Amino acid sequence: MLIRLLREHLRPYRRDLTFVILLQLFQTLATLYLPTLNADIIDNGVITGNMHYIWHTGGVMIVVTLAQIICATGAVYFGARTAMALGRDVRLAVFSRVQEFSAREVGHFGTPSLITRNTNDIQQVQMLALMTFTLMVSAPIMCVGGIILALNQDVKLSSLLLVAVPALGIIVALIISRMRPLFRQMQDRIDQINRVLREQITGVRVIRAFVRDPRERDRFAVASTELYDVSLGTGRLMALMFPSVLLVLNFSSIAVLWFGGQLVASGSMQVGSLTAFLTYLLQILMSVMMATFMFVMVPRAEVCADRIMELLDTEPDVRPPDHPVSPGAVHGRLELRHAEFSYPGAQQPVLHDINLIAEPGQVTAVIGGTGSGKTTLVNLISRLFDPTGGSVLIDGIDVRELDPAVLSQVLGLVPQRPYLFSGTVASNLRYGRPDATDAQMWRALEIAQARDFVAQMQGGLEAKIAQGGTNVSGGQRQRLAIARAIIHQPEIYLFDDSFSALDYATDRALRAALAHETAQATVLIVAQRVATIRNADRIIVLEAGRIVAAGTHDELMATDETYREIVLSQLTEQEAAA
Repeated sequence: MLIRLLREHLRPYRRDLTFVILLQLFQTLATLYLPTLNADIIDNGVITGNMHYIWHTGGVMIVVTLAQIICATGAVYFGARTAMALGRDVRLAVFSRVQEFSAREVGHFGTPSLITRNTNDIQQVQMLALMTFTLMVSAPIMCVGGIILALNQDVKLSSLLLVAVPALGIIVALIISRMRPLFRQMQDRIDQINRVLREQITGVRVIRAFVRDPRERDRFAVASTELYDVSLGTGRLMALMFPSVLLVLNFSSIAVLWFGGQLVASGSMQVGSLTAFLTYLLQILMSVMMATFMFVMVPRAEVCADRIMELLDTEPDVRPPDHPVSPGAVHGRLELRHAEFSYPGAQQPVLHDINLIAEPGQVTAVIGGTGSGKTTLVNLISRLFDPTGGSVLIDGIDVRELDPAVLSQVLGLVPQRPYLFSGTVASNLRYGRPDATDAQMWRALEIAQARDFVAQMQGGLEAKIAQGGTNVSGGQRQRLAIARAIIHQPEIYLFDDSFSALDYATDRALRAALAHETAQATVLIVAQRVATIRNADRIIVLEAGRIVAAGTHDELMATDETYREIVLSQLTEQEAAA
């Protein structure tokens, strides 16, 4: 998966990679040439006392060194730029794919895991690419070139390489084989840390209200300790690797000096050649050591790449149509025809054979007990899910065939849990209409009964909104979300229990103002509060995912026991009949 990920996303940067390889090649060749020049100075200059040769060869070494520095700098520049571009592109690809996911895929991966994959996992792959372009490319060139030049100095002494290099390879292979499963566990533990931390930050009020701080501290400590244990295991292996490499390197140096010294004493090898050979041996082993450092990173990057590709290879359950339909004018007639929906692995469908028609200019309400499928019904209409049976149609066109841009323009959704983005009141309202003027935003706020509290906020429309709208109350969040839908001016309004946080007076005033604004639109209200939907043109009663009754408030009170029980649980007989 790592090779595939790199191949797919590095294709646009082939020119930069060519520069990296060429510059690393020239830089490594220059590095390998320097010991030979140094040996020549010792053998032909220092020993013979030829100062002219020393100065001349020393000047060549300076030129070669300058060329090495220039090539190394260029290689690092192009390598770093390519690695950063790789991280940017993969991060964008992951973000774009997550944006295409339905609620089913998001629930399958989980928000903490999605965050980890788009941050830590990509960072590990990006770091591997950076180290590869700046270090790993030169390592094999250094190793092969060093072996050739070492053989050129003395063939017999080069036999030491037959022991040193395989010894390093065996040590690295043994350690790496044990590190890979630990890195997989480490990424899973990071997911768990993110999950626990996110829950604790989000639910801090509940934790404090029920005095569960000690339990949550223990829970976080357990997750942190599990990550610590796995990290400690990988750290021990990494700590073992480098001393092992240095042990081989130092013993090899001792062997070279021992046997090389005997060759020098016998006159079969010159001092400069011995010095050059030792340098080449160190360069060969250092290149292996650099490769070792890379091999430490490869297992974790492989695990991260597997997780990234798992996400990128996941096909969204809700996919745009191959040939989207873009009707010229949309009137907003909504129809569910034998619609059914089942969650994966569920024994029974959440919705069974739903037949519903909502006409423009009418208010259609859906009411039912907890778990009756009301929110799932709204999610089908807004295509957060696709029905597993039947169809959802707008103006007679199946939403699965409708152009997604048209569908988003037609629908104005106020979810059960209204979410506000960090920014300002204006920036949140402009999610519904990017080109909205101040006058249009104030009008939407007035209809949503939010004008007064927004006007009192410092900055008015430019008042700061924290992430999730945590600096405003639940009722204020709902009204701002309703204003965002109003300014969108859709043909179909979907209110998913969007008035539950409002007091009765505000609820009544908002619905009265909204009635004029939505007079020509299709309005579908999902609610548990009877007062919110009792004046609807048509009320649908859901029970266990089935429509058990439909009609006006008075008709249902007279004919349907389920609706009557819901009403009388909130109102008295006199209030229900009023």
